[in-house]
Amino acid sequence: MELRLVEKDKDSLRIEIRDPDETVIYPLVHELLQDKTVLEARYMTGHPQLDVPVLLVRTSDGRPQAALKKAAKSLSDQFSETRALLEKALK
Repeated sequence: MELRLVEKDKDSLRIEIRDPDETVIYPLVHELLQDKTVLEARYMTGHPQLDVPVLLVRTSDGRPQAALKKAAKSLSDQFSETRALLEKALK
């Protein structure tokens, strides 16, 4: 998965995602939407052969980069906890 910042404003950003891993992107969008400062979080795929998928994040308060980092950290923590539980259960 390759990310490229396309557009950045004080309250929004657009990121192109080449070779997207949607098993990561959809939970990330879901986590972003749980944040009260995030007004909009969308993953737009467009035409599969012509368009590069784009992640859009727009916030009402704070920087969208901070919201994205917070959501990624939250997902990382959730998966770490799940991994620990699985490892414990499979001993």
